Amino acid sequence: MEQTIFDRKAYAAKAREAVAEGSVLLRNEAHTLPFAPGTRLAVFGRSQFNYYKSGTGSGGLVNTGHVPGILEALEQSGGVQIDAPVKACYEAWLQDHPFDAGEGWAAEPWYQEEMPLDPQLVQEARERNDAALVILGRTAGEDKDNSAEEGSYLLAAAERQVLEQVCKTFPRVAVVLNTGGILDMSWVEDYRPGAVLYVWQGGQEGGLSAADVLLGYRAPSGKLTDTIARRIEDYPAFGNYGSETRNFYGEDIYVGYRYFETFAPDKVLYPFGFGLTYTDFSVTPGAAEMGKDAVRFSVTVENTGDAPGKEVVQVYCEAPQGKLGKPARTLCAFGKTSLLAPGERETLTLTAAFGAFSSYDDSGVTGHKSCWILEAGTYRFYLGTDVRSAACVLETSLPELVLEQLEEAMAPVVPFERLRPGEATASGTYLPCKEEVPLRTVNPQERRKERLPEELPYTGDKGWKLGDVADGKVTLEEFVGQLSDEELCCIVRGEGMCSPKVTPGTAGAFGGVTDALLSYGIPVGCCADGPSGIRMDCGTIAFSMPNGTCLACSFNLELVRELYEFEGKELRKNKVDTLLGPGINLHRHPLNGRNFEYFSEDPLLTGKMAAAQLQGMHPYGVTGTIKHFACNNQEFRRNDVEAVVSERALRELYLKGFELAVKEGGAYSVMTSYNPVNGFWSASNYDLLTTVLRGQWGYQGIVMTDWWAKSNDEGKPGERTNTSAMVRGQNDLFMVVENAQQNSMQDNSAEGLRSGAVSRAEFQRSACNICRVLLRMPALLRLRGIETELDRQLAESAGLEEDGLGEMYYVQAGNRTELDVSVINTEKGRNTQFSVSLQERGLYTLSLTLRSSGGSPLSQLPVSVFQDRKLLDTITLTGEETQWKTVTLNLEPAFSGSFYLRLFFAQSGLELRSCVLEMTQSLEEQIRAHMQ
Repeated sequence: MEQTIFDRKAYAAKAREAVAEGSVLLRNEAHTLPFAPGTRLAVFGRSQFNYYKSGTGSGGLVNTGHVPGILEALEQSGGVQIDAPVKACYEAWLQDHPFDAGEGWAAEPWYQEEMPLDPQLVQEARERNDAALVILGRTAGEDKDNSAEEGSYLLAAAERQVLEQVCKTFPRVAVVLNTGGILDMSWVEDYRPGAVLYVWQGGQEGGLSAADVLLGYRAPSGKLTDTIARRIEDYPAFGNYGSETRNFYGEDIYVGYRYFETFAPDKVLYPFGFGLTYTDFSVTPGAAEMGKDAVRFSVTVENTGDAPGKEVVQVYCEAPQGKLGKPARTLCAFGKTSLLAPGERETLTLTAAFGAFSSYDDSGVTGHKSCWILEAGTYRFYLGTDVRSAACVLETSLPELVLEQLEEAMAPVVPFERLRPGEATASGTYLPCKEEVPLRTVNPQERRKERLPEELPYTGDKGWKLGDVADGKVTLEEFVGQLSDEELCCIVRGEGMCSPKVTPGTAGAFGGVTDALLSYGIPVGCCADGPSGIRMDCGTIAFSMPNGTCLACSFNLELVRELYEFEGKELRKNKVDTLLGPGINLHRHPLNGRNFEYFSEDPLLTGKMAAAQLQGMHPYGVTGTIKHFACNNQEFRRNDVEAVVSERALRELYLKGFELAVKEGGAYSVMTSYNPVNGFWSASNYDLLTTVLRGQWGYQGIVMTDWWAKSNDEGKPGERTNTSAMVRGQNDLFMVVENAQQNSMQDNSAEGLRSGAVSRAEFQRSACNICRVLLRMPALLRLRGIETELDRQLAESAGLEEDGLGEMYYVQAGNRTELDVSVINTEKGRNTQFSVSLQERGLYTLSLTLRSSGGSPLSQLPVSVFQDRKLLDTITLTGEETQWKTVTLNLEPAFSGSFYLRLFFAQSGLELRSCVLEMTQSLEEQIRAHMQ
């Protein structure tokens, strides 16, 4: 933490570097890339004008400044000559085919209509140019999955027509994919472009970084974090994905490369870990050392080509099949070189902990039920630059080793079969076979009753403040003992969206959200979306980060940590205590709409990346909230579709990334998922949140729900109001309600206490968890009026510049004036300003009559209202609020006789019927009232 100044240019440079390192070059025949200086280049595809910096939803709604697209960045570079006639043809076509932003939450189409190509246009372009560049784009987002259809996971017919025309006409063609995750890639063999490059969604610097890579200013060095199969049907989860009610995880631990390398290597187009660069490397294994709890590998990497570059080295383990059955390959270590000049070499040391290639026995077949174990036998370790090319460098025998004995938790209650390897084939793969999944034998509710916390004596208000706990004058338990039942019910309610108690436009407030709680010196903590940067719905500008897939493809933990140091500074500067991210669910299936936020199909890479982000933020007193715990692997019906999954698959895959983030990253904020897992909605899953997270992993932080999530009693449907079940499970915070004191969600907290469905001790436990975290957050410093040197320096440093604030309209206002709503732009990210001159000074209100145009019930549709530079309020409707609603705001006294009004719409989907300025009291009346 040497540099505390918030340096926007350094921030941008680090992000630009990260996007280049995450860009994955899948093909580069005859040195198609990079383009040499002065190359005459024809650019095709409408996405040259519509760069996707991120997906949509809470993980993408970051207000940022101008984001250069790839074409713009190429033009600015001066490195190539862009063909003007082709560009002009697209610009003319776009006049009648504008970008379709959709209306409302998650309504933007994943694919934008592509311009058909006239063969004559392409031929004439070929005669003028040296090479062609085709840019194809996709968005992604929350609350909506991709589909196995054209224009989503598959290329649209118009995109294929572009590729066919360009590739058969130009001898040198590069294709760039500006997407959130992988697409079907079968078209590569059909059209055989010279180069194919994934640049993902790179945030605000993504277009500039893509140009850097295309021009050779930076070399791509990313590796695939997902296996790209020949067909969507080849993915092992294909038959168990997309249900409206229940998805059986029948593929079990055989997800991604674990499946393909074990059963079906012939179904792979591009293997996990694959990626090219602009040079060649030799990878020479050195000594392998077997330690007490890890295997250490030495490897020397030499740049044998003629350009600088970086290389990623990966270590995979093949464990003996034993009684459990194992994947043919499991990633257990990786490392990346520094930038190596031609002829330069570097020696890496890679450490594969035993835990990275151990197995979880959920059946007891090894004689050690509910344990992490290495079965006795031969272990082979493979080292290389992707899972397929990795060669065996160590073969060793290990005795049976029980690494950790645990207890059964979260086992399924519904019978189903799972995949496991059967007989070995001559080719070295295994025939697939099935076995019954072990079912639950221990009732988590009985376990809860046996482990109830001890109730703290109730003392009433003793005058102790939370600051006294920080100063060591009183224990946390003594402090929480002051809280009444009503206060305990209030502290588990977070408020939002866009609570006025915290940074304007952010997602939620928690802690001292009532006057009573605040009187105890409990601060109000602030949390803001999300994995792509700080979302502030009032229009405040923030830095837009590269998406999760892009960062994970870098395989560079140190680079990601350095980037998130900047994020930590920005959070602290904006008085945000926790970022709602990183998202660390696995890419179980390519169609999950939220894969762009997440990292990989592999849990080790996922957990290490999450830990790196947290390690970057923590020196600045802020943190990230790891989410969505657990099994948020589908957006369709995400609030209700149940994940039915074996205890082994949970432990080895779906919980592993979270475990690493807790144990290695020091996570102290977790968000549960919307969906149920094995009978319990995640927010009320005692075994998930108490037995595993806190009991077995030693977690000491808070757990919050996703926004308006459900909880349930076993066998009952999920309900947003069942806070009693939430607290029993040790999910500490329900996010969010409008007013915690008034219990605006009408939750059953008080009823649960009266009936004994939940104990006072369990509420006290959650209060302790919340206060323990607030003790380490900047929120407590802010409440106590303590300004640190870090805060002072950040306050003095330059922030992010805003673009213009939109159109300005002039209004002469009488006692009641209707503003012209026809000029108010309600599209996503747009501002409308009014310069208001008053005929009479006094107190005024502004009344807006608005409604949602429809959409998901969880859609968040905010409009922020500013008077001069002050945020008056952010009004947020949900997608189900389709009836006209009038909201009245009190304006600040306008003694000068004039002021500015600004309306900012963070998301499209709101309809505005009227906007009325009305005087409630004249200045003369105010003076008379004051005199009396």
